[in-house]
Amino acid sequence: MKTRVTVTVRGRVQGVAFRHYTARTAAKLGVSGWVANQADGSVKGCFEGEEEAVRAMVDWCRRGPDLAHVEQLTEEPGEYTGEFAGFGIRY
Repeated sequence: MKTRVTVTVRGRVQGVAFRHYTARTAAKLGVSGWVANQADGSVKGCFEGEEEAVRAMVDWCRRGPDLAHVEQLTEEPGEYTGEFAGFGIRY
């Protein structure tokens, strides 16, 4: 079953290559969507794909890359749309 989840990750998540590693992980898992830094210092991502892969993506975001320190992750389930051709970093 296909699903969609939007996450907001807070903590030390900017300046530690969080977006880069998120995109790399999404590619490995076959997840589409996007990731972007937010003005408040958080990182937001939208993930679509097979439920198991999207869940693995969210779980990865709870840890992030080695230099990150994730303090909080909120997730918002959504309806799968299939609107993304791949995964991108938004600036």
